[in-house]
Amino acid sequence: MAERLDTPKENRRVIGRPHIDQDAIGKGAEAFARFMGTGTFLLYMTVFIIVWITINVIGLFGLHWDPYPFILLNLCFSVQASYAAPLILLAQNRQDDRDRVLAEQDRQRAERNLADTEYLAREMAALRLALSEVATRDFVRGELRNLLEELEEQRATAEED
Repeated sequence: MAERLDTPKENRRVIGRPHIDQDAIGKGAEAFARFMGTGTFLLYMTVFIIVWITINVIGLFGLHWDPYPFILLNLCFSVQASYAAPLILLAQNRQDDRDRVLAEQDRQRAERNLADTEYLAREMAALRLALSEVATRDFVRGELRNLLEELEEQRATAEED
């Protein structure tokens, strides 16, 4: 069976290499990027930082795993940023792809609307030309009224003679 040119070719699977669903990763990246842009995320992050600093400064429950310069907390932020930036870019690229498809669909719809409008304009022009050669109802009524008046005048002159 001949392969179609408009469908992407399936990736070959390499033995021992897991199959990665790019669409699932993209959807996850979009969900992550959407969540990071909410007030809920900021609230959770603020609470996490306050709890982390409180436990390490006060020594709550006898815990002091990250003393004052909070190097481990800084490392956690760096790891979060190193994952967040590419995931946000991936989500943005997927949105750009969707926008590109929508723009193409809008362009095609506009072309169809323009073609339809031009067709209707040509049809209306043809109807106008055809109607100029055909007697309209008002024209026929006017002509009949004129004939009736002429007949009445002729009868009136005939009765006078």
